Amino acid sequence: MLGTILLEAGGGMATQQIVVMVLIIVVFYFFMIRPQMKKQKDQKKYVEELKKGDRIVTTAGIHGRIVDLNETTFLVEVDNGRIRFDKAAISLDASKALNAPAKEKEAKA
Repeated sequence: MLGTILLEAGGGMATQQIVVMVLIIVVFYFFMIRPQMKKQKDQKKYVEELKKGDRIVTTAGIHGRIVDLNETTFLVEVDNGRIRFDKAAISLDASKALNAPAKEKEAKA
């Protein structure tokens, strides 16, 4: 519709192509870039809120409990010992899923 209006106004084919390109960029931003930025922001916030005793899952699939936190790393206790990981190795989705049942039990109590 907007392209048709501009075409009738004498803008020609170049104006219509510019409008189509702008619309493609806007759609690309709202469906791909913006959700990814939101996910990264949520991941950063989640990592900053972690504390000792929280149960986590790493991106490698290792399940454990946080024993110690540093500025950029954390120490995770697993069945056979302790392993140090970078904070970027935490899987937000898997960790939230792991901790969700525990929070629901606390809410009922």
